[in-house]
Amino acid sequence: MNLRGLIPLFDDSVSTWAWEARLLRWLTLIWLCSGLVMLFSASYAVADAKYNDGLYYFKRQLLWTLAAWVGFNIIVNVPLRKILRTSPWVVILLLVLIFVTLIPGVGKTELGAARRLVGPLPIQPSEIIKPFLVLQSARLFGQWERLSWEIRLSWLAVFSLVIIGILAQPNLSTTALCGMTIWLIALASGLPYKYLGGTAVGGLLLAVVSISFKEYQRKRVMSFLNPWADATGDGYQLIQSLLAVGSGGRWGVGFGLSQQKLFYLPIQDTDFIFSVFAEEFGFVGSMLLLVLLALYATLGLIVALKAKQPVHRLVAIGATILIVGQSLLHIGVATGILPTTGLPLPMFSYGGNSMIASLISAALLIRVARESSEADVVPIRENGKDEEGTRHKVQSRRKPHT
Repeated sequence: MNLRGLIPLFDDSVSTWAWEARLLRWLTLIWLCSGLVMLFSASYAVADAKYNDGLYYFKRQLLWTLAAWVGFNIIVNVPLRKILRTSPWVVILLLVLIFVTLIPGVGKTELGAARRLVGPLPIQPSEIIKPFLVLQSARLFGQWERLSWEIRLSWLAVFSLVIIGILAQPNLSTTALCGMTIWLIALASGLPYKYLGGTAVGGLLLAVVSISFKEYQRKRVMSFLNPWADATGDGYQLIQSLLAVGSGGRWGVGFGLSQQKLFYLPIQDTDFIFSVFAEEFGFVGSMLLLVLLALYATLGLIVALKAKQPVHRLVAIGATILIVGQSLLHIGVATGILPTTGLPLPMFSYGGNSMIASLISAALLIRVARESSEADVVPIRENGKDEEGTRHKVQSRRKPHT
C-alpha cells in the first residue's frame, strides 16, 4: 500500500476513481470541515470556562479527525471482500466490550449511563460497532438463502445481544438506531415480511418495556409531548434548543454569535450542536445542510443500485442509512420533532468514537462505489462455492503500454 495515500488529502489514486466515489469524498470533506468549524464555535465558551482553554475540545477533535481520516484512506483502498472477512470478529470483540462497560469500575458512567471504558482513550464500543453491524448485516442478509438456519439464528442472536447490551447501559437512542439499521438492511435484502413483521413488533415491545421501567426515558417522552409543562426541569433542554433554532431567523445571528451556547443550552457541542448551527446560520444555513444530506443520500442510492453484488449493495444502503439517518434523527430531536435523545450529529458533534464511526461508514460507501464502477466482476466457480457463494475475478481497467 502506498503510505502517501494514508495522509489526508494526499491520496494519488483519487483521480482514477469513479465519479460517484470522487463526489462522495468531496462531500465528506465539506461535511467534515464544516463540522470542525461549527464545533469550534459551539464548544469555545464552555471549554474556556471549564478548562481555561477555549480550544480544548477543538484540538482533541482535530486529532481524532486526523487519525480517523487515516483509517478512512485505508478502507477506501482495501478490497471490500477483505473488510467483510474481518467484520464478524470485530462485532464479537465490540459486543464483549459493550458488556464489559456494564462492570462497575470498568465502565465509565456519564450522565447516568455506562457507555465508555475507563482508560486513557475514551473507547465507546456501542458507537464504534455501528459500521461493523452494517457489514455483518449485509453479509448475513445478502447471503440469506444460501445459509443454514444454524448460521442465521447464531448471528440473529449476536445482533440481539448487541441490542440488549446497548439498551442495558442504558442507551435507548443508539439501541433504536442500530436496530432500525439492521432491520432496514434486512428489508432491502428482500427478507420475507413474516420475519420482518415479527422483529419489528419485538423491537417496539422492547422499547415500550424499556420506557416503562426507566423513569428518565418516560420523562423524556412526556416532556417531548409538552416541554412547557416543566420548563425548568425535564423540558428545559428542548425549550432552549427551540429558542436557539427560532432565534436564527432567516439568515442567522452570525458565526460565533450564538447566545444559547453561552450556558443556556446544555450539551451544545454534542447532542444539540445543530441548534447552535441553526441559530448562527439560520433557516438558509439549515436548508443547505439538508441539501448536503439529500445529495449524500441520493449518491448512496445510486451507488447501491450500481453495485454488482447483493452484499455490496446492502453495505451501501446500510452506510447511507447510518450516516444520513442518524443526522436526520439528531436534527429531529433538536427541532422538537422527536423525543430528546443522545445521538450525535455525524462529523459535527464532539467525540472521537463518533468521528471514527462516521468516517468508517463514509469510507465503506466510497469503497462500494469504487468497486462497482471501476471493475468488471466475472463469477467463476471454484470448488463449488466460497464465502460469498462464488469467487469473483476482478479485471481492472488498465491503460495499454505504449
